[in-house]
Amino acid sequence: MITQIATLAVMAAFYIAYFTKALQQRKQGVSTMILGEGDKPQGEKNIEICLKILSFTLPAIEIMSIYWNLMELPLRWQWIGIGVAALGVVFFCAGMLTMKDSWRAGIPEKKETSLVTTGIYRFSRNPAFVGFDLLYLGILIAFPNAWHACFAGASIYVFHLQILSEENYLARTFGEEYAEYKSRVRRYL
Repeated sequence: MITQIATLAVMAAFYIAYFTKALQQRKQGVSTMILGEGDKPQGEKNIEICLKILSFTLPAIEIMSIYWNLMELPLRWQWIGIGVAALGVVFFCAGMLTMKDSWRAGIPEKKETSLVTTGIYRFSRNPAFVGFDLLYLGILIAFPNAWHACFAGASIYVFHLQILSEENYLARTFGEEYAEYKSRVRRYL
């Protein structure tokens, strides 16, 4: 029971941080939630729509997995999973906070952002995505089942496709500055 509560607390911390940042930006007139919106190439739009669907579906599946706990693992595995998920929250928050007002969920149609290469972005080009991946993997480690594994795996894969789309956008938008950054900082870790 304590591991279920701890996992739900980690999830709550993650989503509170996410939606608090989105609301703060909205109050400042910054459009944050742009997944699948605008006049983007159809391939980018399709990836973002899949990402949006999975981003709203997976938390429900995670909560069901936590609640029903179909495959009870040894307690140490649950705590390892919770630790991995908590590390994901740290990565996500560090990435989101470092990006300040350049943070978006989706690719902007025009240059509405700046290239961020400081803070945690000195070590990872995609710490917020690493955060999502660690959160999803950690909860899966703690409360595994087949449905959960399928949706977590699909989400991580679609996040990777989104990263590739964002890299194309950044290369077009920032040119040599991004190429130099990309040559010295890894995509994930």
